[in-house]
This record gives sequence, C-alpha cells and structure tokens, in this order.
Amino acid sequence: MTVPAQIDPADDSGQSFYEKHKKIYPQSVHGTFRRIKWIVLIVTLGIYYFTPFIRWDRGPGAPDQAVLIDLPARRFYFFFIEIWPQEIYYLTGLLILAALVLFLMNAVAGRVWCGYLCPQTVWTDLFLLIERWTEGDRRERMHNDAGKLTPQLAARKTLKHFLWLMTAWWTGGAWVLYFSDAPTLVHDLATLQAPFIAYLWIGILTFTTYALAGHMREQVCLYMCPWPRIQAALTDEYALNVTYRLDRGEPRMSAKKATAALARGEPAGDCVDCHQCVAVCPTGVDIREGPNLGCIQCGLCIDACDTVMERLDRPTRLIAYDTDINIGERLAGKSTMARIVRPRTLLYSALILIVGAVMAWSLSARSISSVNVIHDRNPEYVVLSDGGIRNAYTVRILNKRTTPRTFAISVDGLTDPVVEVTAANPADGEQIVPVGADQTREVRVIVSVPEPPADASVPVTFVVTDTADGETATVTDNFRGPGDGT
Repeated sequence: MTVPAQIDPADDSGQSFYEKHKKIYPQSVHGTFRRIKWIVLIVTLGIYYFTPFIRWDRGPGAPDQAVLIDLPARRFYFFFIEIWPQEIYYLTGLLILAALVLFLMNAVAGRVWCGYLCPQTVWTDLFLLIERWTEGDRRERMHNDAGKLTPQLAARKTLKHFLWLMTAWWTGGAWVLYFSDAPTLVHDLATLQAPFIAYLWIGILTFTTYALAGHMREQVCLYMCPWPRIQAALTDEYALNVTYRLDRGEPRMSAKKATAALARGEPAGDCVDCHQCVAVCPTGVDIREGPNLGCIQCGLCIDACDTVMERLDRPTRLIAYDTDINIGERLAGKSTMARIVRPRTLLYSALILIVGAVMAWSLSARSISSVNVIHDRNPEYVVLSDGGIRNAYTVRILNKRTTPRTFAISVDGLTDPVVEVTAANPADGEQIVPVGADQTREVRVIVSVPEPPADASVPVTFVVTDTADGETATVTDNFRGPGDGT
C-alpha cells in the first residue's frame, strides 16, 4: 500500500509557508468617512431590525406585514408587490440587478461596497464599538491583552461578550421575523411557544454573527469572501480607490527631519511615518505600500491622515480616493481628472436601467389570475349526430388574490361555438366558475361547433374573465376535427 507523502508547511530552511495570525486592534478615528460609516450603519441596521414590524394593509385575509416571506402560503410580500413561486424569475432579475449595481460601484469607487455596506463590515463596526466601550481604545486593549487577567478586566471582557451575544441574538431573531408575523412570533418566542425551527435558526445565526463579527473579522474579508478576487478582475485604471499619494508623501520622514531637509534644499515628503493610517485600519493594511487585497476602501485611513496633517498645518488628503494615473500625471507636472463617466460606467448604468425597466413593466403588466388548458387526447374530437364537432378540454384557473372570485369562460377563434363547463353556474348565457381565495380550480370544458372547421386543427383562444373587475387571462390551444369541412 502506498503511503501518501506528507506535506510539510515549511521549506528546507524551516521557514513556515503560513503567516501566523496577528490580532488587529483598530483605533477609533473621527472624520468625514467615519461619520459616513456611522450614518450607513444606523440606517442599514435600522432597516434590518425594524422592517418586520412595518404594517401594510393588503385587504381582508391577507397578511399585513410589509415584508414577509410566507413559506407555508408560498408567497413573498414586499409592500405592494406580491410574488408567487412560479414568478421566481423576478428573484433572478433582482440578483442580476444587484450584480450590475455592484459592478457599477466597483467601476466608480473600487470596493466601496466592502467598506460601507457589506454586512460583515457593518456588524464588525458595531462589535468594535461595543469593544471600545467596554475595554477601551487601541492602546488600552493592547496593554490589557499583554498583561495579566485581573478581576476588573475579566468583568469588562465578560460584559463585552455578553453584549456581543445579545447583539448576535437579536440579529438572528430579526432574521426569522421576516418569515412569520413579527409581533406574533416575538410573543411566541418569549412564551416558548414558537416552533423549534425558529429557535434553531436563531441559534445558528447568533453563533455565526458572534463568530464572524466578534472574532474572525478581517479574516472573513481576507480568506472567506470571494469579492476581493473578483473585484480585481473587474476594476480598471480609472476607478477611484483609497490611495496614498506618494508623489506628495515621499520621501517620508519625521516633521523635524523634514524641516531640516527643506532648509538644506533637499526633498521631503508630507508623510511623517506616524503609522496612524495603519492603526485605524480594520484589516491592518499599510495603504502606503500600494494596492492590497486586505484594503476594503473604508476611508478611515484618510480621516486619520487628515487629522495628522491638520495638526502639522499641512494640506489634507495625503491619502484620498484617487487613481494611480493621477499620481503619474502629477509627477509629470500635468493636470489630473476623475473619469467617472466612461464606457464601462455608461454600460453598467444602461444595463441597470434596462433590467429595472423590464422588471417594473413586467410587474405592472402581470395578471393576478392565470389559466392553463389541456386538450383531451382520446378521442381528439367527436362527430355529433347533427354533423357538428365537439372537443373536450381540461381548464385550470388560478386565483392569485386572497379573496374568492368568479370567472366567465369564453372561446375565440371559432364560428358560433357552444361552451359548456362542468360544475359551472350558468348566468346570462355565460359559464361562471367560482374559484376560492388563493386557490386553483380545474373544470372540464366542452366546446362544440355546428359545422366542421375547414382545417384539421384550428387555433382557439380560451378567455377567462373576472366578472367583478373584468380582468382577463388567455391561453391558446387547438380545436380539432376531420379537416374536410364536411
């Protein structure tokens, strides 16, 4: 038996191929981009946590939760939009639309999604806020972790993990509220009357949120998320990215050395090598080293650098949203420009408008009823004693409303057809079929004509009309006969 070779994660010199994980202690920072991130965090988490409690009146018999994924009833409700299982193509269109928006965001400003809107980023920011509140800022946390665990520190860490777990628990609880009536489910959860599946999913989501946002953090972005790799293939040289403007910052040196160098007529950059840009980075990236897979384009390093530049009375935006092309242009003494409008962004914008318009038109034009027809196979037709021809069909009517409706069935495409519906209620010469709320009904329809049609197969259209509001649904089939016209 052949024994598989063992792979040693080290080379001949004993150097490991894997870098040991180093815990990152992001420092708090204040500035424009930090304020933007706080606003985005409040808005997105507010939408996520409280949307299930928004009410929307859909009439009697229908759920009044604005956003609801009703699995037992096989429905998805989104305010005034109602999606059925057979309309899953709307989900496909929504995914395509989301992908195009992501591509457009990347073409304009790189990984701006990762830095501001990604759920991993948002919840990590929230967990970091709790950590700073309970254990202090960067230096205090580093000092505490390097020292001994005191009772006071243990109490602070216990409080931190308790708040983390409560946040993660509410995150999981909010998710299950989208699948059932929120106030009712909250009551059932509190009184231990909710179904086991609800507790199971809350437990799963509590654990994953606690692990990903509290412990794994930047490792999710570096190793688990595929978007950084995909984004690198989609970007171009005109996309704005968080960039260290080396044309202005190099050569870097302390403020005193820079002053002395300038006095001697030697070059000196604005960067004072303070490492504040690294200290505030949630993934521990040194933006001055150029493009990095770990950079999520959050802009916190811009705020940190601007703070230092303001203290030194130097121009801000040594780190900014910029392009490498602009750096080269400045080094060459040329003017710079931001090319946001270019073929790539125009193409993505046009595709977004087209897909959005198609989905909007489809939603506005769709019917809340439908009809299917199956022609009898044997016999295909019957010759009557008076020379007429009769065909039989199975007609299935679907009522998508949450109230009962009645439908009239008629046939177009034949001369003087006689329509008979099994189990129908004749009224004013029409065949009326009642269909219950949110149900389908199958009826047998007999169509007869006094004279055989000229062709062996004649296209006919079945028209199902709502007797209350006149809405119609149609389907085409064939009326069969001998084909000799006699």
